[in-house]
Amino acid sequence: MLERTPRRKRSEVIFVLSSGHPIGEVSAVGDFDGRRPGRHPMAGRADGSRAAAVVLPAGEEHGLRYLAEDGHWRDEEGAGGHDGRNGLLHT
Repeated sequence: MLERTPRRKRSEVIFVLSSGHPIGEVSAVGDFDGRRPGRHPMAGRADGSRAAAVVLPAGEEHGLRYLAEDGHWRDEEGAGGHDGRNGLLHT
């Protein structure tokens, strides 16, 4: 799930995964961070879900996926589209 807070020239985006899915460490990975796993790790929340936040310029499109332990990739179901490899995040 994506939580977005639009601002004038930027958008605050919170990537959210439900409790326990997938199991183990997970990070949000995209062209917004040079596709570097671990740069945006998903941290636990009080409700059991996990989240990571980024601030991105408004009016852009970014490729996005989640990387879990053992090299398992997961798509973001709430992305605004798909380019055949990545979910697309529109800010």
